[in-house]
Amino acid sequence: MASSRKPRSSDLRACVADAVRAHVRAGSRLAVGLSGGIDSVVLFDALAALAPVAGFRLEAIHVHHGLSPDADRWAAFCAELAARQAVPLRVERVRVDRASGLGIEGAARRARYEAFGRSGADVVALAHHRDDQAETLLLQLVRGAGVAGLAAMPAWQPGAPALLRPLLGVGRGDIEAEARLRGLAWVEDASNDDTRHARNALRHRVLPVLRELNPAAAANLARSAAHLAEAHDVLRDLGRADLAACAAGQRLRVGPLLALGRARARNALRSRLLDEGVAPPPTRRLDALLTQLAAARGDGAVCIALDGIAARRYRGELWFVPPGTDTPPEAFRAVWDGTPEWDVPALGGTLVLEEVAGEGLAAACVAGGGLEVRSRAGGERLRVEAGRPHRSLKNLFQESAVPPWERSRTPLVYCNGQLAVVPGLGMDPAFAAGPGAPGLRVRWEPWVRRELRRKP
Repeated sequence: MASSRKPRSSDLRACVADAVRAHVRAGSRLAVGLSGGIDSVVLFDALAALAPVAGFRLEAIHVHHGLSPDADRWAAFCAELAARQAVPLRVERVRVDRASGLGIEGAARRARYEAFGRSGADVVALAHHRDDQAETLLLQLVRGAGVAGLAAMPAWQPGAPALLRPLLGVGRGDIEAEARLRGLAWVEDASNDDTRHARNALRHRVLPVLRELNPAAAANLARSAAHLAEAHDVLRDLGRADLAACAAGQRLRVGPLLALGRARARNALRSRLLDEGVAPPPTRRLDALLTQLAAARGDGAVCIALDGIAARRYRGELWFVPPGTDTPPEAFRAVWDGTPEWDVPALGGTLVLEEVAGEGLAAACVAGGGLEVRSRAGGERLRVEAGRPHRSLKNLFQESAVPPWERSRTPLVYCNGQLAVVPGLGMDPAFAAGPGAPGLRVRWEPWVRRELRRKP
């Protein structure tokens, strides 16, 4: 349905130009998602006209899902359209995982966004518009989403690449009018009329009824989504402030977290998980975690599996680790090949051996292939102070506050058959480099920590 006012081309193109001016630097690679449908064709046409003026490098991406018998025809149409504008086009053929549990629409969307992520562009422009935003809000409402979900789609989403949606303030009717005014051609996807899909049912059955109640229903719903996006930003700021008050390095102190109260503690946890690049779980999962944290006595074990991450308690602090990291690895033993960064997949990390002088492991001790890494078998003992007896690794791990799930994956470094270094615990002084003598500083970098430091 067309909008209630007479659409003008200058309005739509002004929206696109304003969005690009606000977010896209001259010289940037901007890729437009080009499906061949009317929305993406109109956006492509506007960006192609704007590129020489704004100074960005325009390219196009067509995601070939392979779900329709017309998929090859759509790809050929996009190739012809891009060629006429002398815009490079990349066709990404993807496999839609029908067994993902997301439904066919959700699985196709995931594959599409993964393809955008591989584009190498600085920014990917998508043609979602105001009516899409209204539909997204309604879908999230019927799913019982929280504020983050009800905020729907952001106009600008930082990332690598960043996502830009310049048409969120433009209605479907204005896009159709722009296409007619410009004499543009596009392809039609018959599946868009299939009301077995939730979004299509909303578009063809629900929104028309809402427009009978209020002709501006779609615009008002999109405006509500914008208000909720602002509320979400405020909650994110509050969550980060509460996290700072609870922080203990990369961990959270359980006492201050629980003192926030349930609502703020849930909000803080959602904020932390978003910072980790993890989709926050349902409220019931967060409540289960908070209940266990409150009920655990002393250093009682707490482990709640979330989405791709596990929350664990140790010594009054909450840790976020990949699930399954406490599963002991199979027995492992290997001889150092002389590389300064030695990947040890069996233990899930990299052993870094840095050449230094007068400190670290004496280089002479490892001459002739005498350096080995082994997994923990149990019962090992290490001397960490000269003139003192060897001590069990169990006691040393406890004193050094190494959490239980990391102990079995800590490498044990042997020199000529004797335990010399355990990263994080210490080194037997008998193997230390003398003053001015060449040595090796030994450091262990677990890959799971690297992954958890990645931001969304």
